[in-house]
Amino acid sequence: MNKSLIIVLVYMLMLGSKKPFSQQSETALASPSKIELIQKSIVFIAGFDDSDNTYYTNAKRYFDKKEIQIVEGLYSIDEIVKYLNRAGEQQIHFKEIHIVSHSNAWLGMSLKTTETGERITLKTLQNAIQENSIRTIANSATSVSKIIFHSCGLGENQELLQELKNTFGAKQVYASTYFNVFGGKYADHYLAKPYYGYYPTAESQGPAHIAKEFKQDYPHLNIDWFTALKTRQESAFGKAYSFKFNIPVDWEFTFDSVDDIPTLEDKDAIMDWISESPEMAEVLYKLNIPIEKFRWRSTIQGNRLMIKGKTTVLCVLAPILQSNDENEYQNVTVEDRSLYQIL
Repeated sequence: MNKSLIIVLVYMLMLGSKKPFSQQSETALASPSKIELIQKSIVFIAGFDDSDNTYYTNAKRYFDKKEIQIVEGLYSIDEIVKYLNRAGEQQIHFKEIHIVSHSNAWLGMSLKTTETGERITLKTLQNAIQENSIRTIANSATSVSKIIFHSCGLGENQELLQELKNTFGAKQVYASTYFNVFGGKYADHYLAKPYYGYYPTAESQGPAHIAKEFKQDYPHLNIDWFTALKTRQESAFGKAYSFKFNIPVDWEFTFDSVDDIPTLEDKDAIMDWISESPEMAEVLYKLNIPIEKFRWRSTIQGNRLMIKGKTTVLCVLAPILQSNDENEYQNVTVEDRSLYQIL
């Protein structure tokens, strides 16, 4: 028997003793539905509406119309990674992974690190990773995936976006530098540019005074600030409107003796004391909000000094219109680098 014939016989025996594909694999390869499953997208609605802001409800309705698989009830990056790992074990690899989560430049993302963890900022995410609180993405589970964050202004924070990309092991990540708006009056999903103003919480001087401050801060914009500040949703096509939220800062200091506690009689004294502390001043510097825009209070309990500040942020949103047609909102295209940060 010649050598080539022996090789052929051995190859035939191997095929006879062990099938190259299991019955399940053959079915998967032959089934169009399985191929479609591997290619489809998924969206995680990573939060819930707890006020008159229906952001998550509107987002769910938007993606439901697009017939994209929706997952609710997972509010942390650890839970989402666990879900994607399970899908990867079943050879399911999503083409696009959408994550809907509130976000702002001061408080970070509403999406948490773990189920009982903190809101995601660059610092909290890095700490959770170092402490091994967040499980690792399984090999290749997201290697072909584009992860698209629908989180207002997240694209401005490139360091955090890069950390999120590393955590998910994604092919690419996308996040807009603008605000995402779902369920609009004139578009189901559009982007809007934010403009900010501040006042000490519960100490507003009224919309007319605040409108003047906006005009001073943004002198080249043709926006009716007074009307925008009094409007909470789209009143007409392309017109600006606003919403507000609070940012608190709390400090507690323990002294060896009650006699060492400084006497802070009024707001000015508190601000002077804060300004003299490099650590406290650095916190406000990172927030990039003037110290006088906070309402300051101090209390003493035993040998402890508590200082609390709170500012109200007024965010005016101006919908982004088509550059060549101001009668249309700008198309939300994630591949458009003028609208999205892509890493």
